Amino acid sequence: MLSFLLRSAMIGIATAAILLFAFPNLRSNITLDQGAIERTSQNSKQISFNYAVRRAAPAVVNIYSRKYNDNDRLRLDTEGLGSGVIVSDKGYIITNYHVVADADQVIVALQDGRLFNSQLIGKDKRTDLAVLQIKDANLPVIPLNPNYQADIGDVVLAIGNPYNLGQTTTFGIISATGRAALSADGTQGLIQTDAAINRGNSGGALVNTRGELVGINTASFQQATELETYGISFAIPYALADKIMRRLIADGQVIRGYIGIDGRDINPAMARLMNADNINGILVLGVSPNSPAEKAGIITQDIITSIDGKSVTNRQSVIDIVTELRPGTEVDVDVIRKGKTETIKVTIEEDPNN
Repeated sequence: MLSFLLRSAMIGIATAAILLFAFPNLRSNITLDQGAIERTSQNSKQISFNYAVRRAAPAVVNIYSRKYNDNDRLRLDTEGLGSGVIVSDKGYIITNYHVVADADQVIVALQDGRLFNSQLIGKDKRTDLAVLQIKDANLPVIPLNPNYQADIGDVVLAIGNPYNLGQTTTFGIISATGRAALSADGTQGLIQTDAAINRGNSGGALVNTRGELVGINTASFQQATELETYGISFAIPYALADKIMRRLIADGQVIRGYIGIDGRDINPAMARLMNADNINGILVLGVSPNSPAEKAGIITQDIITSIDGKSVTNRQSVIDIVTELRPGTEVDVDVIRKGKTETIKVTIEEDPNN
């Protein structure tokens, strides 16, 4: 009996040896389990935004606004907290107007420990933007991409200094674009995101997954409305922030053109009622007294179709065209009045609401 068992075992071992010799891949599979686990662990890629943060974060600074003490004019007290973004190797920093609006001194702290007493270049309440400048060598500059277009669903990161805890990064997506109702003047289109923006984040950077500047963080919905809401925050688009920065550097203030009209977008139903099918423009509902429009002869019920050779598609397009014009410039305004086309010359004035 024992010899039978031994003979069966020997036959089994011999058969296994023949199979392993004939099929070498079976040998590797025997030791695959542990090796496969180790290789899978090494080669698997976790989702991380570290690359974007490393590119952008050094250029996001902490800002401390200081004011003279009312009882001791020789003493400066820290009154405000915010963030800013270095956008030029010349040391220009974009931040929010409300961060530095009442400051007597603005201290800028870099993430590498450097501290600066900054110079205020200019500020613009309407867009809630301000520009500071510091001067030093080897300043970090945030990556910029003028060709980037913010789209709903894009992943974005908000970088700033909430509640003075130190630099913090939160992430979310772009929830909407062109949000005008909560902007400082009710006209500019803000980027809406669900990335957390808290007090102290104001003026910080909203960046994409390449670390490129998408916008300047400005407020959460709760801050703007005092409602108990979460996941609704806003940023000023980079293109607008850059345009305002260049004007502040050039003039120290933003000089906006003005014609003094109030209008309503022309929709298809209105166009049919007014016998103005296939017409793009705005219907003039009001003309401000003593405004450039009134002086030039524009009246209510006129349909404005173009200004300075640029087509008018809606109220926002009128604002965009007119505010870019310098005061004193004479432009042609094309209108439809009682079914007839006229061209009226209007001299642009400076916006009294600047």
